[in-house]
Amino acid sequence: MSNWIKACAADDIDEEDVIGFNHDGRAFAIYRSASSEYFATDGLCTHEAVDLSDGLVMDYIIECPMHNGRFDYRTGEAKGAPVCVNLVTYPVKVEAGSIFIDLG
Repeated sequence: MSNWIKACAADDIDEEDVIGFNHDGRAFAIYRSASSEYFATDGLCTHEAVDLSDGLVMDYIIECPMHNGRFDYRTGEAKGAPVCVNLVTYPVKVEAGSIFIDLG
């Protein structure tokens, strides 16, 4: 069952960047790739629960600002120590200039 939530305006995110989004007591991260594709994951690092929206985005990788753990934000796959637990990812759609994520 879909549960689409408006997260932000598409223009709120620069290319190769991330912003945070909070909904119903949960943190999410919304990403925009260099080719203007949009993605969403849980917003906290699986290692120490640090806010990923403060991290560095390069290519399709988000790097946690605390211990430099890395994730592929398209799949949530943990890509570098100290992280070993993948991020949860969420479907994203763009409608009328807004980003929606499906919290299922």
